[in-house]
Amino acid sequence: MAAARQLLTLKTLCEELQIAKSTFYDWCAKNRAPRCIKLPNGEIRIRRTDLDAWLESREVTA
Repeated sequence: MAAARQLLTLKTLCEELQIAKSTFYDWCAKNRAPRCIKLPNGEIRIRRTDLDAWLESREVTA
């Protein structure tokens, strides 16, 4: 799968960020989570490009 089209599962996202699923859902409720896609079966996917952009937008300078 091409990097630009790569979709991450919620489990993969949580493992990468070292957060609990409940934290992700809390962020969603507060509109602080990365953009995500809700599939017809209710599962969530996150584009790699959206996650990378979201992380970059949260960078802070020392």
